[in-house]
Parts: sequence; structure tokens; C-alpha cells
Amino acid sequence: MTDKSLPDKPTGQPANLQLQGGAAIVAPVSAFPGGVPGNALVVLPLAKPSDEIIAAMKKGPVALEIEQMWKLLGFNGPAVQVQDAEGRPIAIGLEDLLGGLEKHWQEDSADLNRGRLFAQELMKYGRFEKAEKVLAKIVALGGTGEDWLGLGVAQREQEKWEKAEATLRGAQNLLPGNASPWLQLSRLHESKGENDKQREAIEHAIQAAPTSVDAWATLYQSAERQSGEDAAVKVVEELAQAEPNKKTAAPYVALQGLFSGKEETREKALVFARKAVERNENDPLALISLSALYGQKGDLDSVIELLSKHEAKMTSDVRLANNYFEALFQRRQLDRVTKLLNALAGSSNREVKQFAIERSRAVAQYLQQQQRELAGAQRRA
Repeated sequence: MTDKSLPDKPTGQPANLQLQGGAAIVAPVSAFPGGVPGNALVVLPLAKPSDEIIAAMKKGPVALEIEQMWKLLGFNGPAVQVQDAEGRPIAIGLEDLLGGLEKHWQEDSADLNRGRLFAQELMKYGRFEKAEKVLAKIVALGGTGEDWLGLGVAQREQEKWEKAEATLRGAQNLLPGNASPWLQLSRLHESKGENDKQREAIEHAIQAAPTSVDAWATLYQSAERQSGEDAAVKVVEELAQAEPNKKTAAPYVALQGLFSGKEETREKALVFARKAVERNENDPLALISLSALYGQKGDLDSVIELLSKHEAKMTSDVRLANNYFEALFQRRQLDRVTKLLNALAGSSNREVKQFAIERSRAVAQYLQQQQRELAGAQRRA
């Protein structure tokens, strides 16, 4: 990391100094007579460097601890990205962020949403002990099942096994149709090496929410660790045949997701994705998954054939809209593209509406370019 605002005196450093790892090096540009390394980060500090650092830099580049680097840049703690009131990304020191959220909650401790926002950020950055205290207070003030769930996770992350299990079971009672409390409990049993209890909790998650893709994926991953890939697929498919699960696409959506990440298993993923659509051709996730895999293969005609019957769903699901638009546009079926974008532009879904506006501009630019090229060809003729 180089800092152009600090003293700029030659120091006779090696011409090809290379930066590696997570080190932060503050140095004048003249420290790199052979050119600033390509992986250097040029920054301007928001706070005046200490006299100690300035004095040290006169002798050459200075290696800083990460905490020193953030302090030099004017941040209290590592910089994190948040959004301002207008949705624009800004950087703020983590300690300033957490301190501000805590103060905001203390100003009105009866506002549970303020506490939830504070707890959410604490959990995100691994401050589980503090998050537990905040969530315990929210629960005591009449929190929801989601608050109980967060409290249980915070306790589990601190290996407070008995407390976490009791809290997660409380969350299950408050969220009877939600797989998450059971899945979090399964992770608790996994951490304790209780394989049978882990499997039982996962199956309870599926009973609570048969359409939960996460629950089916967790079932596969648990079985795969214990018995291997083929056995894990068999476990999922056998449970998928149980009467309550026969019509849900989720087991096969989960399997295709697990196998689609590698080129060598993508054909297997395609088989699972087709099975998902066969089970429920109206499931948006099944349609998105299969169309995406067709798109990866370059089979645009199959994407169009699959999704053409589901244009109505696209007014509320931008992912379906995107996959269909891309296939139509790449096939240069511009009449159908125009019809699709006109329909999407009338959507009440803001994300879909914005998608339609942006893609309409792209199509207009393409058509203008085509017209210019045609006019140029005519002049040359």
C-alpha cells in the first residue's frame, strides 16, 4: 500500500519490491523506482499520520499492523461497507458502525427493530457474546420466533450447547412451518458429533417445510460426509418418494445445485434439474435451475421452449425474466424480446420493472448500431 500524501524522499529501496500476503506497507512513491507494484493499493489517509510513522518512513517503507492501517485511514476498526439513507454505498469503521447502532437502540430500547438491526450486524461480524445479550433482551420484551432463532444461533456459536438447544426448540414452537430452527439444531448436533440426532433434526426440517431447498441440501451433505456421494443421492431420492414430498421439486433443485458447480458433474445436475421440473413445472426455482443449465450448454432453443409457457411468472421473478430475455436476444428474436419487455415494464415488482427499463435501453442501442452499420454499408456500395 503506498500513500502519496507522505514525505517523498528517495530511500534506495529495491527497484522491484513485491507485496505479498496481507501486509500493509506505507511508503512514498519514490520507494518504488521501478514502478509501483501492480498489487499495491494507493490510498490517501483521512487522519494525519503519527510523527512516529512519518519519522520511520523517512528511512523507507513501513510495515503496519492491520489495526494501524485502518487507524491511519481514519477508520475505527476495519472498514465495512454500508448504505446511507439514500441507498448509496459508504465505508465506515466497524467499531463506529456497531457503536452507532448501539446508541441508536439505547435512545429507544422499546423499538425492537433497532435492537434487531444491531444484533444482525453483531452476528455478521462474529460478536456472538454481545449479540446474545441483545437478542436475549429482545426475546424478553416479546420477540418473535426469528429472534429466538437468532438467540439460539448466538448461543450455539459460543458452544453453550444446552442453552442453545432449549432456545432453538423454543424457536421451533414459534415457527412451526419453518425449516431453519431444525437446521440450526442439526448443526448443533453435528458440532457435538451426534450424527443420529443430526439426521433426525434434518428430517424434522423437511417435515416442517418440504419445499425448503436448504433442508434437502443439508440432508445430502450430511449423508455424503458419512457414506459418500452415491449413498447420499439415494438417501435424498428415497425420502423424496415419501407421500408428503412427492410433489415438491425441492429435493431435485437441491441436488442439481450441488452438482452444477463442477464441469464433470454438470450432466448429472441436468438430469436432476429435469426431474425437478417434471415434479412441479410451475416451481420458479426448478425453471430457473434447468434454464440456467441449458444456457450454460448453449442450448438456447431449449431455454426458450422451457420458459415460453411461463411468461406470466416473469412479471414477479426477475431471474426467470433474465434467462428468457438472454435466450431470445441471443437468438435475435427481437419481436418476442420487445413483447416481453413491454409486458415486464408494466410489472408492479420494482426489480422486474428496472430490469425491463435497462434491457430496453440495451436493445435500443443494439438496433441503433445495426442501423448505423447498414447505412455505412449502403454508402460504401
